[in-house]
Amino acid sequence: MTQTRPQEQVYQHIDVRPLAGSLGAELLGVDLANLSEEAFAEIHRAFLEHSVVFFRDQSLTPDQHKDFGRRFGGLNIHPTYEPLPGHDEILAVVKDKDAKHNIGDTWHTDVTFLPEPPMGSILYAREIPPYGGDTLFANLSMAYDALSDGMKAMLDGLNAIHSNAYLLGGKDGDEDRNKTRSTKLREDKRQVLSAVHPVVRTHPETGRKCLFINQAFTTRFENMTREESQPLIDFLVRHASRPEFTCRFRWAEGSVAFWDNRCTYHYALNDYHGFRREMHRVTVNGDRPI
Repeated sequence: MTQTRPQEQVYQHIDVRPLAGSLGAELLGVDLANLSEEAFAEIHRAFLEHSVVFFRDQSLTPDQHKDFGRRFGGLNIHPTYEPLPGHDEILAVVKDKDAKHNIGDTWHTDVTFLPEPPMGSILYAREIPPYGGDTLFANLSMAYDALSDGMKAMLDGLNAIHSNAYLLGGKDGDEDRNKTRSTKLREDKRQVLSAVHPVVRTHPETGRKCLFINQAFTTRFENMTREESQPLIDFLVRHASRPEFTCRFRWAEGSVAFWDNRCTYHYALNDYHGFRREMHRVTVNGDRPI
């Protein structure tokens, strides 16, 4: 007798195919531009279950892209990078064929230097290289669960400072890299932004604990110097990005990735020199981590 896959017993309007044991699933039978309420509810459920979900063969106008994002909440206007002309809520993540650097090539969680970081980001592939440009994702809930009881006890109740100073330059910043990237910093938005967040946050919908620091924006622990903080930050980033906590997504034109910014890292590979890549990102507003 043929055994029915578990997701077929749960999902009636979409087909959910896990991508890895840690996180990630492809959702098939979905047209993001024309979603029923029932299909949307199941997408939301799969998003919470798998932390990042992927869609293939989508055809979205900028307005349809934004409309899908608004079904989850208000949209964020990126405070540091230039938006897509005519669409302030869309960040055009572009690397031209002669550009040296891309953006996102560190393990990071988006825009954590805001008091209320995004709940999620929806990235849509409009032009991709013939190879390369994959994105890696990591499960920060799984990473937290794998820590020792002693490390968990030390981290619980600890806060960290998050800042966009790395993007703007300064010590160890990447202003020089900005000169060799296609997506540019906003000249009218060069102020340093910072926020204090718990190192371990509780996911507001699933109730799971997860690490909430990252390589790009976490500068130090509260009431500690950067020099004192950096060794532990480095360890936690290495720990959270261990292969068994990750998945890897290979893009195609029309693909969409929607990740839960509250409990994941992502890393954009820069291995397609000589080819152009253009992605559009809509980011959904979130809440204050607790």
